[in-house]
Amino acid sequence: MMQQYLAIKAGYPHTLVFYRMGDFYELFFGDAEKAARLLDITLTQRGQSGGEPVVMAGVPFHSVDNYLARLIKLGESVAICEQVGDVATSKGPVERKVVRVVTPGTLTDAELLSDKTEALLMAVHPGARTGCGLAWLSVTQGIVYLAQCATDELTDWIARVGPGELLYSAEVTPGFEKQVQGIAAQPGAAGGRMVAVIRPAWAFDAGLGQRKLLEQLQAASLAAWDAQDLPDAHAAAAALLNYAEHTQGRALTHVRSLQVARTDELIDLPVNTRRNLELTQTLRGETSPTLLSLLDVCCTGMGSRALRSWLLAPPRDRTMARARLGAIGTLRGGLWQRLRQALKGASDVERISARTALRQVRPRELVGLCQTLARAHDLARELAAGLDP
Repeated sequence: MMQQYLAIKAGYPHTLVFYRMGDFYELFFGDAEKAARLLDITLTQRGQSGGEPVVMAGVPFHSVDNYLARLIKLGESVAICEQVGDVATSKGPVERKVVRVVTPGTLTDAELLSDKTEALLMAVHPGARTGCGLAWLSVTQGIVYLAQCATDELTDWIARVGPGELLYSAEVTPGFEKQVQGIAAQPGAAGGRMVAVIRPAWAFDAGLGQRKLLEQLQAASLAAWDAQDLPDAHAAAAALLNYAEHTQGRALTHVRSLQVARTDELIDLPVNTRRNLELTQTLRGETSPTLLSLLDVCCTGMGSRALRSWLLAPPRDRTMARARLGAIGTLRGGLWQRLRQALKGASDVERISARTALRQVRPRELVGLCQTLARAHDLARELAAGLDP
């Protein structure tokens, strides 16, 4: 059994491995010592491996989400290793494999993530000249975002997005690595910890990134998104999608949208301005009282997350601003109250849909999805009645 564990652990040297054994997930050696320190769980010894005692610690299967949430909050990643073989027919240790890797930037589970915040994964790649390519992804939204910026704008861009994880190449210059590590040391946009993750240099390949984007979008060209001439962003996208697929243990078949963000399309809010305005967190790093906490009376998590993204990335386009004001005007006069009633108790369709595509959905989530979709007719009727001139 220890040979099997060591072979699996070799593939995840910098990640805690939760190794399923019956009703427990066990951790061994250095992982056990680290988990015991972070989670305040009991450290034990059993048997020997290579002449040394096997140090181990475990957490119950039925309460694993509580422990995962604590580890993610501390910036740790966890590889979930499940029993996939048949215990009755297996000769020797039952077959096990890592089915997914839980990381701060790729969370989809409601038990591990606030319904008001988005887990975002970002990759950055320095260009051959003075610019940087950025790509980021919300696994639950199924949207890849691309951008290119000047090196001195990188901090502001990352602060605007607020990713849980920040990927960069193992072969960047010491100066660029220092800049990335300094950015990651700051609190994320959601007040959580941002983790910098080193990835192999070969993963940041512009040609590979363009091919992977075309594959995800099922398109022959990126011209329709005006994204064909962003080589540094394509390189970042290659590493981004490769890492996301690695953590989820499968292809991201639900990722079918692409958006290009450009500096001249957004109102410039430098890091210090954003901090002093207390948009999403106070000067002490708390989530309340802030502008978002005062405005957010949304009755669904999807609405709260949309409001957050609007506050963090205000557009320069007056047409879009007027459209939003027009929508607010339409909702006034009682329609908003009827819509809130129709949305009351609605499940998080966005996240459940993503978890269904990733084959991680739970039965109770499917029940909630069915109940919410069944009420969609009432919502459509209220909208039609309110918009009828």
